[in-house]
Amino acid sequence: MEINLGKLAFDIDFHPSDNLVATGLIDGDLHLYRYSSDNTNSDPVRVLEVHAHTESCRAARFINGGRALLTGSPDFSILATDVETGSTIARLDNAHEAAVNRLVNLTESTIASGDDDGCIKVWDTRERSCCNSFEAHEDYISDMTFSPDAMKLLATSGDGTLSVCNLRRNKVQAQSEFSEDELLSVVLMKNGRKVVCGSQTGILLLYSWGSFKDCSDRFVDLSSNSVDTMLKLDEDRIITGSENGMINLVGILPNRVIQPIAEHSEYPVERLAFSHDRKFLGSIAHDQMLKLWDLDNILQGSISTQRNENGVVNNNVDSDDDDDDEMDVDDNPSKSTKGKKTKKNASKGRAAGDSNNFFADL
Repeated sequence: MEINLGKLAFDIDFHPSDNLVATGLIDGDLHLYRYSSDNTNSDPVRVLEVHAHTESCRAARFINGGRALLTGSPDFSILATDVETGSTIARLDNAHEAAVNRLVNLTESTIASGDDDGCIKVWDTRERSCCNSFEAHEDYISDMTFSPDAMKLLATSGDGTLSVCNLRRNKVQAQSEFSEDELLSVVLMKNGRKVVCGSQTGILLLYSWGSFKDCSDRFVDLSSNSVDTMLKLDEDRIITGSENGMINLVGILPNRVIQPIAEHSEYPVERLAFSHDRKFLGSIAHDQMLKLWDLDNILQGSISTQRNENGVVNNNVDSDDDDDDEMDVDDNPSKSTKGKKTKKNASKGRAAGDSNNFFADL
């Protein structure tokens, strides 16, 4: 299934229990589409169109069990929109002092936002406030992921580092050394024992949990194109979206490109997401198209390459894995004075003021 959005999309998210997919567009619009899970030949229908922001809509996430959509923008605002009516639930005009670039769900009552200056904020919907702010990076937040068991928020940045924010202790608990180029995407693998980061040069950097100063492995065989987005398929495989429009299935430890599974276009893949039932893989790219891929079809044949002659899934993990959930890290990570890199994102700016009561009406 394909949807011509008519404009460049920056983010995609699926409803947690319904056949709905949302996209945030470069003109500040938020689109919501209903798709069919029975007939992939039927066209998705747009059920909602909201002009959410005065600048681009860079981030979009379903919250509150799918009843609301949260969006972030370079206009410094975060907006909560009612999914049924399209009406504004709440708007925070000065959520950050720089462009809001990423949003991620943490728990049922908390979300995190990241901006172009490297600041991460955690919002508590029960307390109706911003409960913490982390000055984690020197450049834009490119991606974030959450480890619920350890209550750690991991983020990658255009400054070339990976950070670990401890939500229990309210501090940046660890930060990696600077890599050679921008880190653009991050996933947790191997039951939380490995962190995989995609980079601008196409190299995948692997970090062992608890040892974040330097990567434990580098996978250089994927391509020379940037790995802009990644999804964890299972504990041993990820799906990557690259600058050349290719979507690949990649094995982690042992590291290998299992197979290309789709080609979105000749343009960079911006984001990937799974539908709530994992029947579809959604992709957006710079060709202004939203594509829904039947996951079983595009993965056909890949399972056999994952199994040995006895039919057992290969779960090899390298020797430096540690089963301990607690991290042995530097509690006071130092920051390098290395200069900022050129950003993939644009429209950066500042606005005065801040507010901590965004969720008062949710």
